[in-house]
Amino acid sequence: MKAYCLATIVLGLAAQAVIAQPYPSKPIRLIVPYPPGGPTDFVGRLVGQKLSQRVGQQVVVDNRPGAGTIIGSELVARATPDGYTLLFGTGGGTFLTPLMLPNVPFDPLRDFAPVAMLVMSPQVLVTHPSVAAGSVKELVALAKAKPGALNFASVGTGTAPHLGGELFQALTGTRLVHVPYKGTGPAMTDLMAGQVHLMFTSMPSVLAHVTAGRLRLLGTGGTKRSANIPDTPLIAETVPGFELITWYGIFAPARTPDVIVKRLNAEIAKVLADAEVHAKFGAQGLEIITMTPVELKRHTEQETIRWTRLVKTAGIKAEQ
Repeated sequence: MKAYCLATIVLGLAAQAVIAQPYPSKPIRLIVPYPPGGPTDFVGRLVGQKLSQRVGQQVVVDNRPGAGTIIGSELVARATPDGYTLLFGTGGGTFLTPLMLPNVPFDPLRDFAPVAMLVMSPQVLVTHPSVAAGSVKELVALAKAKPGALNFASVGTGTAPHLGGELFQALTGTRLVHVPYKGTGPAMTDLMAGQVHLMFTSMPSVLAHVTAGRLRLLGTGGTKRSANIPDTPLIAETVPGFELITWYGIFAPARTPDVIVKRLNAEIAKVLADAEVHAKFGAQGLEIITMTPVELKRHTEQETIRWTRLVKTAGIKAEQ
């Protein structure tokens, strides 16, 4: 207890000391707890590049994947709260994975200071063309007629695609078989080969396959129809209450001074207003969303409560 109190005092003094200095006065490290090359890395690097130009200091993207984002997230949770170590956080990885793993060394709601929301993107529901369902309604009917006969792929237990499948079952009273993979690539390969029947996944990863006829797009998990695929219905139009939206944001260690958090929030808002950023994110089906730190905090709390209920009901435990 004494050690904890001492550490808290030291961190507090470090935070106070940095206020007296112009911020930022040295490079900022942005921890991305995912491998290079994916959508998280793409968004993190573009935001980092533009933020560097705005604040006059390099923003270094540091990929630290592993343990369902726990490795990278812990680095930020334990970092000095001075604004020089930031986390690229996601709803599933940052806030839900810790709920499903034992002995996680941090609490995401307690140990991170929300800085800025970046983007949201609805997950979409796709099937192999051999599945005898041309709509969400027909898929529900097929799944009810053949309990356990249909399976769905995900990129790992406890991930957004997995939770989407569990939510779909809970709201429709159907029974599907979960098949976890170690990434979008292998899951998509087996889906297109017909080894698995359906999948909830990000829009950018499947649109080309849908256009080519390799996959069938049934619906989106958003709360409004996407401008990129306006003719595709919401899953919620058939399954009321279904919502599956991926979101990305920036977080700092708890106790980071408000003056730094507000400065970062303001600069990131200007980054998100950049025409090039709008074009590149839009091409990937990503909708730019700006929030104040207070609004982002409220959002993370509400999302955590919503998904915690499902995780407990379904008895989901993430893989380490």
